Amino acid sequence: MTQVALIFPGQGAQKVGMGREFYDSSPEAKAVFDEANRVLGNGLTDVIFNGPAEKLTSTAYCQPGILVFSLAALAAFRAHPKYKLIEPKFTAGLSLGEYTALAASGALPLEATLKLVAKRCAYMEEATRQAAGKMAAIIGMEKDKVVEICRRTGAEVANFNSPAQIVITGHASKVEAACEVFRQEGAKSVIPLDVSGAFHSSLMQSAADKFRADLQAVRLSKPSIAVAANVNGLPADDPAVILQNLSSQMTSSVQWVDTVTNIAKAGVTTFIEIGPGKVLCGLIKRIDRSLKTCNIETPADIEALSF
Repeated sequence: MTQVALIFPGQGAQKVGMGREFYDSSPEAKAVFDEANRVLGNGLTDVIFNGPAEKLTSTAYCQPGILVFSLAALAAFRAHPKYKLIEPKFTAGLSLGEYTALAASGALPLEATLKLVAKRCAYMEEATRQAAGKMAAIIGMEKDKVVEICRRTGAEVANFNSPAQIVITGHASKVEAACEVFRQEGAKSVIPLDVSGAFHSSLMQSAADKFRADLQAVRLSKPSIAVAANVNGLPADDPAVILQNLSSQMTSSVQWVDTVTNIAKAGVTTFIEIGPGKVLCGLIKRIDRSLKTCNIETPADIEALSF
């Protein structure tokens, strides 16, 4: 039996129409979409399937939309005979995807996950209005050098996505100053990101403080699959540890390189990305080309899986 890790994408992977094929073909997937509509009461499924794109791109819709699509695709996969051929040993997700991973692990029921993510979205949007923040992707510069330039300029690191791709974040003026230094000191590429604020930075502290009370009110079960945390890349199955990791996640760097490396060290050779796009598969190949990756974005992707 193949040992795998189930991984889930974060904000930015959304696109209008995602998941419609699962909704139409899988009763298990349809049930996930319908439950989300009931819990949130905001017509989420209609926005996912029909747009407009600007509405789906807003934090209030794209985060729950990606989560729901990913869990619907997972439900369809679990109902397929091919799921019996694998043994999910770990689950993980990038930023928002960590909440999808928790739901997939059985630590959080769908309703509780949706409500948490809705609160998280609201607090993050509020924080973005309080201070002007920016983010940028730095391509082709060593990790230590990126960290050193951020320290020098006052910018912060949001994501260690791969050895060659690191995302910086923070106050707009400090990110702009850092970007200029990166260009001068040899970064292959510096790409400003089209985001509303400085996610995974100290500018999210007010959001994190408010969110902490919501986390403390959650009754988290011990997951059936260990969940690797964004804040340190380490798998955990202790509910108290998981909640502490989530409490820190909003203001901490996403340690995706360490996450993938630690999971691979535990013997996993196959990573299945479930949800829109193949961003995580691409990052994993840049981290370790020996690892096998595949994604599930449509019912046909399930049929094409081979173990």
